[in-house]
Amino acid sequence: MELKPLDFGKKGTSKPIIIAGPCSAETESQVLESAYALSNLGINIFRAGIWKPRTKPGSFQGVGLPGLKWLSKVKEETGMLVATEVATKAHVEAALSHGVDIIWIGARTTGNPFAMQEIAETIASIKKDAPVLVKNPLNPDVEAWIGALERLANCGVCHLGAIHRGFSTYGEHYYRNNPQWGVPLELRTRIPDLTIICDPSHIAGRRDLIAPLSQQALDRGFDGLIIESHCSPDSAWSDKDQQITPPVLKDILNSLLLRDSKNVAEELHQLRERIDELDAQLIDVLSQRMKISSEIGNLKKLSKMPVVQPERYNSILQSRINSALQEGLSPKFMKQIISAIHEESVRVQIDQ
Repeated sequence: MELKPLDFGKKGTSKPIIIAGPCSAETESQVLESAYALSNLGINIFRAGIWKPRTKPGSFQGVGLPGLKWLSKVKEETGMLVATEVATKAHVEAALSHGVDIIWIGARTTGNPFAMQEIAETIASIKKDAPVLVKNPLNPDVEAWIGALERLANCGVCHLGAIHRGFSTYGEHYYRNNPQWGVPLELRTRIPDLTIICDPSHIAGRRDLIAPLSQQALDRGFDGLIIESHCSPDSAWSDKDQQITPPVLKDILNSLLLRDSKNVAEELHQLRERIDELDAQLIDVLSQRMKISSEIGNLKKLSKMPVVQPERYNSILQSRINSALQEGLSPKFMKQIISAIHEESVRVQIDQ
């Protein structure tokens, strides 16, 4: 996939990248009040939803076209770059014709290949160099996420980035959307040059979690944050519980610890070398274990025994978890490890 640097222009090159603004554009005065407050904090990119993809038809669906004029006014009066979500060909045409600088694709749209193809072709026909941010799909599927990015790139839209907003869950959970950090980190591994921004507002679903999630994202090497900020969040027309005031946003940004990836001490290099050595030992041990599993598979085959022995597996699992606890390791972590090893062992035995 050919990518070009995601350059938001002179006014948007702060590190980390910060994009902020209300969940939805509600009124002209609300948009401008929020924009001025955020601009005074030094934030250069203003976000606001114009079209809201709500499940129930009776809920607030966004103000539509009038809101684009308000975003144009934000640009004119504050000099900020403006960003909004698009989900259809008509959205793209309207947003770009009103001078929207950055567009993003929502989670529902990312997982729809027909919509993504139409959006990609429309952007390419109007403004190929438009910066486009693609949110993760609703489900933790890195291939679907990459597929959406590839559709844009294949049409020549190469100024691309990704937004991690977490994955949908059912029922009561700590987070509104499960962060599952391994998925965006896998995306970073697959596409190293891709700009990845975290959306702690949608992961959290509540204000008190935005600060710790923002720090966790930066600790994991994310390039920036997109945070919902409203001057009167309690009266917001959508997602009021996850929006924060500009002063609270200022406090959060001032509290963040920024890490310098280039500042690597010699001691860290030595520790990494030790990790490499231990990983090599792990691979050797796992290889030996699978060879023994292969022998066990042969014996089971000759004895006409079923490969899976639930009582034996449960016994091993509990024993290893108990040992892990004594070594200060997480039971959940050990269960994942033993489960993965058991699954591969079963495969090896079946292949005999």
